[in-house]
Order: sequence, then structure tokens, then C-alpha cells
Amino acid sequence: MNSTLLEEEFAAWRLAFIDRARQAGLSDQILEFCASYLRPDARIHEKQSNQSEFTLTISDYLNRAVPEKRIRDGRARFRANRDLLHRVSEKYSVDAQVIMAIWGIETNYGATRGDWLVLSALANLAHAGHRAEFFEKELMAAFSIVEAGDIAPAAMLGSWAGAMGHGQFIPTSFQEFAVDSDGDGRRDIWGDDPEDGLASIANYLVQHGWRMNRPSSIEVRLPEGFDYALAGRQTRLPVTDWATMGVVSAEGGPVPDYGESSVLLPSGATGPAFMTFCNFDVLLSYNRAEAYGIAVSHLADRLQGGRPIKATCPDDLVVLKRDEMRELQERLTAAGHDTFGADGFTGPNTAKALRSYQAAHGLVADGFGSGAMLDHLRARSG
Repeated sequence: MNSTLLEEEFAAWRLAFIDRARQAGLSDQILEFCASYLRPDARIHEKQSNQSEFTLTISDYLNRAVPEKRIRDGRARFRANRDLLHRVSEKYSVDAQVIMAIWGIETNYGATRGDWLVLSALANLAHAGHRAEFFEKELMAAFSIVEAGDIAPAAMLGSWAGAMGHGQFIPTSFQEFAVDSDGDGRRDIWGDDPEDGLASIANYLVQHGWRMNRPSSIEVRLPEGFDYALAGRQTRLPVTDWATMGVVSAEGGPVPDYGESSVLLPSGATGPAFMTFCNFDVLLSYNRAEAYGIAVSHLADRLQGGRPIKATCPDDLVVLKRDEMRELQERLTAAGHDTFGADGFTGPNTAKALRSYQAAHGLVADGFGSGAMLDHLRARSG
């Protein structure tokens, strides 16, 4: 966008936003105090338009999210913060290793908390982002945080998308779940001292239903002839039912009974399989990506001496980009297996349509849209 045009459009948006914020209850004092941070920044729009697509297999994703260095660093950071972590874990009934795992994946244990001015970032996303209404709500929440005295505008730093502090909270999550653990009168998730940040992560998890001393996911092995139509979070069964089907741990033993569970195949039948439990849903409330939940679960396990994931995805497994997934959805629907829309994102409708198509053509009905599946559809439909 032309810089002059951007400034003109932003100025008009800012006037309208200030009026909406005033009507929403924000004071003239705080609006005036923070007004200088409402300025256009073309870098934010460039960041949003150039977001990298998630085109990694689960094996590649775990190699990036849970490398050996992060495991070693996490164990060292755990030792350095042992007393704090045990205190927070006991107070909130959340496993210390899980708090550490989220801290590690979100900010590399506080090393990369973000250096973008959050008010400015949110203002730009509210002005012209593809989720403008969402970001305007977050911007108003950020103003309220400043007004409450938790942080000054210049010190409210985070990612270009407005996620803040050690746990990368968005402002509305901060308002609801951040805590003042050290008792200094401020909920400071931004500073070098991680106490408020780690306690806030723990509070978020327990408020979403975390159950202590229970895993969120475990790697499993599936038997020959497994009914792949049962894979996915939509199917929840007792562990004993999975055991009756022949599902075992990655080491070949029985899976401990942690209640109702699902079997996930994040990269299809040829990749690793995981059994997920109620705590996995809590992790997905923090970040909706199933790969994220598996990574947090795996890092938490490794921090306390767990083993690496045994299974790996084949080297020739191709994950579809968004435009390719959209094409796959369109071709599935044209072939009589309706995905109920073609948005480029895999959801339950697409997985169901894929399983239907795969079953009709004698393929493994795992519901995973790989490069090979798109090639198959192209060959069938021309």
C-alpha cells in the first residue's frame, strides 16, 4: 500500500476507533495518553500478508519445536528456577514440566518475548487485518491494561501479532488469567523476572481444566487393520476400548488408563500416532494447532527424562500448502465427497470427505490430505 494512502486511511480509522473506544467505556485520559502509539506501520501489514504456511510433517515440526538444545536448555532452566516452579506448581496444581514446556516453545524460556510495541501492532491489525474486529477488541483490552497500571505503553512489548510476555498472552487472556504472583502490585509478564509469567501460564491451564499428574498425549502403535475412521478428536473412547482393538504404547506395552481418549494421526497413517487425553484439550485452548499440543506434551515429557518419538514420517510425505488444500477440497466436492466449502484449511468436514473418497477407491482411509492424495484426485478428475 502507498505510504501516503496508508497514513490517510489509518488517520480516518484512528478517529473512528477513538470514538468507538470512548463509547465502550475507555476514558479520554487513557486514550489521549496512548494516542501516540496509534500510528501506521507498513511492516505489520507485510508480516501478516507474508505469514509462512504450515507445511511441515509432524516429525519436521517436532524437530523444530523440540530440538535437543531446547531440551537441554529447559532442564538447565528448570534447575535454576526449581523453587519457583515447585511453588507455582503446588499453588495451581499444574505440572511444572508443562509450565516449562509452554514457556520453552512460546519464548525459548523467556529469551524471545518480542520487541514490537503491542499497541501499535494491534492498531495496525485492527485497521486493516483480515481479523480486524478481533484485533480491535484486543487493542481495547490493551488500553485497559495500561489504564490498570500493569505496564506502561512503551514497555508493553510482544510479537507483531500482539502476543505478550513469557507466555505470549493476548491482552484479553492477560486480563482474565494473568496474576501478580510476586505481590508487587503489578501483573508483570514482560520483565526479566519470570515469576508472574509462569504463574499466569499455570493459572490459565488450571482455569481451563488442567488435571495434574496426567499426560496430555502419549505416542502409540496401531495394529494391522486399524479402522482409521476412528482417528481424530471427534472419537473419544475409554483406553480399554483402544486396547481391545490392539492399540499399544510406542514401546509395545499397555497404555495407562487416563480416561476417555482419542487417537490422532497428525500426518496420516504413515506417520506417528498419538493417544490424547483431557489435558490435550486444555493445551488446544492455549493454541488450537494439534501439532502445538503434541509438541508441548512431548517437550514436557522430555524435560523429565522421557524418550524421543519413535516413529517418523516418510521422507516423501508432502504436506499441502493452503492453495493446494483448497484445490483438494474443490476436487473432492466435484467428485461427490462434499467438504462444505473450500477454504484451504483441514477440518472435520474435509477429513470426513477424504475418508469417504479414500474408502471408495480402496485407499487407506486416514482422512489426511497429502500431496499423493491431491495427485490421485488430479489423475482421476483430469
